[in-house]
Amino acid sequence: MTHLRRPAVVLAAALAASFLAAPGTATADRSEPARASVNDKHVIAISVDGLNPRALKRLGRAGTPNLHRLIKDEGAGTVNARTQLEMTVTLPNHTSMVTGRRIKASKGGHGVTWNDDKVTKTVQQAAGHDVASVFTQVHEGGGTTAVYATKSKFWLFENSWPKAVDDTFIRVKKNGAVVKELRSDLASAPATFSFVHLGRPDQIGHRDGWMTPSYLKAVAKVDKLVGTIMDQVRSTPALRDNTVIVLTSDHGGIPGTRNHGVKTNREDYRVPFAFWGSGVPNTDLYALNPGRAKPGRTRPGFGASPQPIRNGEVANVSLDILGLGAVPDSLWDRDQDLTWK
Repeated sequence: MTHLRRPAVVLAAALAASFLAAPGTATADRSEPARASVNDKHVIAISVDGLNPRALKRLGRAGTPNLHRLIKDEGAGTVNARTQLEMTVTLPNHTSMVTGRRIKASKGGHGVTWNDDKVTKTVQQAAGHDVASVFTQVHEGGGTTAVYATKSKFWLFENSWPKAVDDTFIRVKKNGAVVKELRSDLASAPATFSFVHLGRPDQIGHRDGWMTPSYLKAVAKVDKLVGTIMDQVRSTPALRDNTVIVLTSDHGGIPGTRNHGVKTNREDYRVPFAFWGSGVPNTDLYALNPGRAKPGRTRPGFGASPQPIRNGEVANVSLDILGLGAVPDSLWDRDQDLTWK
């Protein structure tokens, strides 16, 4: 993998911020050992930024054949999972995906409330203490990790866990280039855990509006890219029988607007969540998990029992697939009882 370095000015700012942080909280990696060594599986976690499930219905199988394969026709999925409660915004939700935490720092969350690459804080600085992640747990279990993203704000992950994120490949707004790099790595030296961010739908949603013809075209384009990832897994003997794709989104978007920040609007808080690959049955994900509650059109709070499936469960279910214990001090799927097979 070509490891892309952040611009010198950004790196300098990040280093300066770490020196200003409280002692022991800057960019320290969690030293608590993982439950065991990684097994022989690989996990590819894919987040399609700004994917409103309504687009899948509008485009149908003809327009999004690969997402339909992954969510409905071959995998275990749902189009009625939930985002984080506090915010339906990109970076906070993705940080929850990799830490298993809620957002609000004073309630045990990760504290990442910003959504750009201008803030030079680490996750540790945002939370005010050490924060573990799926990356730290995989690394401590003897595995390797990689981040592939289409937005520069995702340098946050390597900045926060520099010893645990082995490689980062970022091409801003270049979804095809990111997937090409991922596929190349999958064919030659796949990471144990790969985190993939595809941002085209969000980009076009902000430019033209959600559910517009150009937005639907962007979803269809990402569908083709997801299909090439699935095909790469199936055509690579070393991956075919031991790889699971976990797919979700950070938020939806309100049709006819360029907005996704209304946390109480179903168009924003409803997202897909699905598994596809080795050992995954073809079924509805809520049917596979009767201990989780189908939320219908509602927005269940933290006190709801049982909870719906949430995008913040990516970290701990990925670790479960890899034979590792949950992220220390995490919230979502901390008992690793989200069933994927």
